[in-house]
Amino acid sequence: MELDRATKSSADRWAHLRGHILNFGPRPRPDFSPAAGLRLLVIVLVLEGLLGPRLSILRWLHVPSPPDWVRVPVMLALAFFLIRVFARVRPAQLGLRPWRDWSLAEKSYFIQICVIANIVFAIILAPRLTAIAGDHARWGQAAVRVLTYLVWGFYQELVYRGMLQSELTRRWGAPIGILLANVAFTFGPLHFYHLSGPAPVPMFAGIFAIGLFFGILFARSGNLWMVGIFHGIGDAYLDGLGSLKA
Repeated sequence: MELDRATKSSADRWAHLRGHILNFGPRPRPDFSPAAGLRLLVIVLVLEGLLGPRLSILRWLHVPSPPDWVRVPVMLALAFFLIRVFARVRPAQLGLRPWRDWSLAEKSYFIQICVIANIVFAIILAPRLTAIAGDHARWGQAAVRVLTYLVWGFYQELVYRGMLQSELTRRWGAPIGILLANVAFTFGPLHFYHLSGPAPVPMFAGIFAIGLFFGILFARSGNLWMVGIFHGIGDAYLDGLGSLKA
């Protein structure tokens, strides 16, 4: 008994480090049916191909697009509605498991990365954060943008890792599923506009590398909350606060 307790205690200590080598213990596999998986692919095509991640269909119809703080929550709500009603898949089947079901390695890694990411981004954006902190009139605008882009990052992971990668992995295995989902994430409607930007090659390389990491992390952990919130934190700082004038 004492030996078992000592072994468990040792394993628990290592659990705080295992996440950094993406070792989270046993992970659930997608357990939805092939028919449900096909419906998930249809949802991805509707959201990203037909509506467009930025509701570009409205622009084609010459209808004014809503502001980001309206568009992003609407897209997320629509995605969840279609997942439950059309695909008939529960969020937990896509990796949105409750906190109580996380392993110690998942919980520890999640907390560590959230703390580290916030510190690093705060240092990088220190001048901008200082300027915003000194201007009370901008606090509300900054808060709205942070929340909007936090949700935006989560939405992207729900679509490309939660739905697309889960189904492609179920069909063809992890390597192919991760790669194909990340190609769609990098070069599809979500980031295609970077093609006309000033430095498309470095931009696409960076997006592909980040997406590949999220894809592998999701495949290793089966935890969509982690990749969604990590992505959201990055978007909140870089696209939310980063686009505000210092």
